[in-house]
Amino acid sequence: MQVRQAIAARRSVRGFLDAPVDMSVLHELAAAAARAPSGGNLQPWHVHIVAGDAMARLKADMAAKLARGETETPAYPVYPPALDDPYRTRRSDIGEALYGHLGIPRADRDARRRWFADNFRFFGAPAAFFCTVDRAMGPPQWSDLGMYLQTLMLLAVDAGLATCPQECWAMYPETVGRLLALPAERMLFCGVAIGFEDVAAPANALRAGRADTAEWLSVVA
Repeated sequence: MQVRQAIAARRSVRGFLDAPVDMSVLHELAAAAARAPSGGNLQPWHVHIVAGDAMARLKADMAAKLARGETETPAYPVYPPALDDPYRTRRSDIGEALYGHLGIPRADRDARRRWFADNFRFFGAPAAFFCTVDRAMGPPQWSDLGMYLQTLMLLAVDAGLATCPQECWAMYPETVGRLLALPAERMLFCGVAIGFEDVAAPANALRAGRADTAEWLSVVA
């Protein structure tokens, strides 16, 4: 597969088949993605692969927490508290497009909450990566995490797998931190669900658009 093809094919999949992924494949993808660039070659990412019994325990733990309405102090704000346009509209539009594919109207808040809770079941994926970073690192190193994760997800496409990056896990850093036995100096950045796409899942009919280059691309010559 060509790089351009992998970029075009990669998307956030929200419905996975109940089929395991060989651990050796997951390990190879994680290792290969470490060729991603990082400033000063710091390689600030720390990656955990979660599957099997550990995955089952995490899903069960989260189901119980959500049923009780338990929350935790988020590791960081996923979005700025005051999100202006065009970013606010883009976020709203993709949400409405997703719920449209699912047939959940805006007024049905309970159904939307139940669907959002499926994030914490990894949308049925059999495995996940969790990316963590030393608390001493700053925004430039966080951008390095993004480069690692994009590389990982493109490699997954090449391997015939689907992914969904999930910053929602930053809402439950204590729960994930206990599962991963994170040291105090390390914080959770995000999770990435990985597995085989369920092409019949309604959510997977969504194809997120991209802004026209006229909105964000400038040429200085």
